[in-house]
Amino acid sequence: MNHYAVWGNPIAQSKSPRIHQLFGEQTQKSISYLAKLGDEQNFEQQLRQFFAEGAKGANITAPFKERAFALADCHSESCLLAEACNTLKRLDDGRLYADNTDGVGLVADLARSGWLEKGQKVLILGAGGATKGVLFPLLKADQQITLYNRTAEKAVSLAEKFAKFGKIQTACLDEIAQSSFDLIINATSLGLQGRYVELPPALFKEAKVYDMQYAVGMATPFLNYARSQGAKFCQDGLGMLVGQASFAFQLWEDVLPDMESVLQQLKLEMESAK
Repeated sequence: MNHYAVWGNPIAQSKSPRIHQLFGEQTQKSISYLAKLGDEQNFEQQLRQFFAEGAKGANITAPFKERAFALADCHSESCLLAEACNTLKRLDDGRLYADNTDGVGLVADLARSGWLEKGQKVLILGAGGATKGVLFPLLKADQQITLYNRTAEKAVSLAEKFAKFGKIQTACLDEIAQSSFDLIINATSLGLQGRYVELPPALFKEAKVYDMQYAVGMATPFLNYARSQGAKFCQDGLGMLVGQASFAFQLWEDVLPDMESVLQQLKLEMESAK
């Protein structure tokens, strides 16, 4: 049996153990997968001990993604560009390989929903770690990206870093008001405080709206706001969560699970637990 865990702080709310249990059942792989509370002072020591005891892999969530990135011995291209790691794999020689599957998870969820068209215009709100983690796969999927961030300098810095991979630019609110988009993605963490970025209402008339966060049994604050402004098509980040997990599972177990059936099962369980 291969042993895995997700590390974060807090971690009790994590859906990852259930998702990977369902993946294991679906693919007939014998795995154990636990939620582990990382200690702010001793996280690196905890992680080294976890792998020293024979674990094959780990998922990493807030606030440890950058620290896991620094701890790893080698990295995927996505991980290097994101400068953060959400998946670790212990290689046969004992080294730790770091990947970031957030972006491919998002792209997979957009494709699953029929929301991934080549060359479509995408507005991304925020220029923090969540945005940095998804830009490379989105640009590889031929998305034309506009970044908006309250602190413009952060958006400009990200756009410059990723410009060699595709079409990416920044815009202020006035410029956004003169534009139209096929897809609006909220990559800010404002929803955790019940807040959201306010945008010109006309933007929501045609655009599909995606929030990288999800809320159990309800819409996120940003999706509630988008609907109040006339948005017809809204989706939260639960599918992205399942998507990133499926690519982590593939890295560890060499098989890509079907995310759709697991996503539907998860939704069913979350509804019945309300």
